[in-house]
Amino acid sequence: MKILIVGGTGMIGGHAADFLAAQGNSITIAARRPPPSTVPMAAYPILLGDYTQGNFTEADLASFDAVLFAAGNDIRHLPKDMDEQEFWDRTQIEGVPRFVALAKRAGVRRVVQLGSYYHQVMPHLIAENAYVRARYGADEGARALATPDFNISTLNPPSIVGVIPGVPARRYETLTAWAKGQRPEIPDYAPAGGTNYMSVRSLCEAIWGALQHAEPGRAYLIGDANLSFRDFFQMIFDAAGSSRRLEERDQEHPLLPDAFIVPGRGKVLAYEPDPVETALLGYTRGDVRRAVNEVVAMVDAA
Repeated sequence: MKILIVGGTGMIGGHAADFLAAQGNSITIAARRPPPSTVPMAAYPILLGDYTQGNFTEADLASFDAVLFAAGNDIRHLPKDMDEQEFWDRTQIEGVPRFVALAKRAGVRRVVQLGSYYHQVMPHLIAENAYVRARYGADEGARALATPDFNISTLNPPSIVGVIPGVPARRYETLTAWAKGQRPEIPDYAPAGGTNYMSVRSLCEAIWGALQHAEPGRAYLIGDANLSFRDFFQMIFDAAGSSRRLEERDQEHPLLPDAFIVPGRGKVLAYEPDPVETALLGYTRGDVRRAVNEVVAMVDAA
């Protein structure tokens, strides 16, 4: 299968490129700028463009059998000098369906969009949170384009654990340094609450499953381990060889500020993926601890 990965220079897109190539597919990545020569994604052909600016053409996409849309923007990417609604319209609500419609006109037969889990697990957040509302709009708008001849599906994953060799992973670098006692100014606690986590390897397996088996117009809620934030931080401490034990506090944490906890501090966003859908997509569960160990080892080796 000839596959274009939009957002192919990111952590998820880069891992997906390697995984899908290993299954015998021909991969091209699409991005706003070429990746550095020192990262794995530099090995793939690149199509330069910005979907938010609408500067891809039908001719650009016409040769591909499938598209993986992995160019998700979240609250970390919101520019301080830009109107929030304009940003979400451009990057999600209008931008994603517009690109999917372009792929459809170009004759692409399959598109898998990577979304987010919030609106499927906690639909009340659609009315309360602009980011969740934007993800919901992108998901619904893209899947509305499905027909018997055009298979568009969405995977809605949770928090993804993974890094790319050669690409800075500042969050995990800081967490690992804290765990190793190199950031004494950060107190040993985690904020109250928790969420679902999934390894990037499991996500890549689900992507390949969706490219082969997803039903047109379906949204699949995928995930792996329900963990408190304390449990997740403790996994990093354990992987770093620390004997320190973290406690949970109903208090904002410098490495997980309240603005990044979409449901709100103290809330637990937990769920179990549908076992039939998990089998259809063919992804592994129980992989989060291995992924955390791998991330800490890669940070150490950098």
